Amino acid sequence: MLVHQILKSKSDDAVVTVQPSALVSEAVNILAERKIGTVVISKDGQRADGILSERDIVRMLSQRGGAILNDRVDTYMTSKLVTCGRDDSADSVLQKMTDGRFRHMPVLQDGQLVGLITLGDAVKARLTELAMEKDALQGMIMGH
Repeated sequence: MLVHQILKSKSDDAVVTVQPSALVSEAVNILAERKIGTVVISKDGQRADGILSERDIVRMLSQRGGAILNDRVDTYMTSKLVTCGRDDSADSVLQKMTDGRFRHMPVLQDGQLVGLITLGDAVKARLTELAMEKDALQGMIMGH
């Protein structure tokens, strides 16, 4: 399955972005209110300048304490993004996420942010593919 097919199957394909100058406390509120695990940092809402996840925030809280809540998100964001394109396969996305030990990947087309794929999205797509393959093989074996 390809990334653009995964994006179509998502109930909400909107990418939540915040400005680099937003405070960590604002990002925390957005994550909690929307029940999501990451926000994309973007100056213009079109390009991905960075990403900030729950894990990033927890890691910094353990190192520096609650004072980070008053810092800007661009202080803690991951700026060396691993991204994918709309025509990438779910398998390649899963491999990149597994190798990099992260759970969210921005989807870009011509440098523009067009979606966000989660590890759960990629796993679900792969399981759907496997179920279809299983059904096809069973059909061939049974002579259908």
